[in-house]
Amino acid sequence: MADSKILATIERSDTEQLQISVSEYKGRSYLNMRIFYTTDEGATWLPTKKGVTFAPEQLDILEEAIQAARAEFMAEE
Repeated sequence: MADSKILATIERSDTEQLQISVSEYKGRSYLNMRIFYTTDEGATWLPTKKGVTFAPEQLDILEEAIQAARAEFMAEE
């Protein structure tokens, strides 16, 4: 992947985090959610194979799923 812009980082442990970013590949932009790991106390974060990539036309489906999950969680409270 070429240039990427990190939108959010979710800490999973001291050595693992989920990075949500927008990047470009072969002239197209994508939303990436990928697990990164560190072996040097966070000085360097390296990508793992664990992750998903969404094309822009898939973002509405992702957003609807997040809204449905939020509604489910609110119903549980």
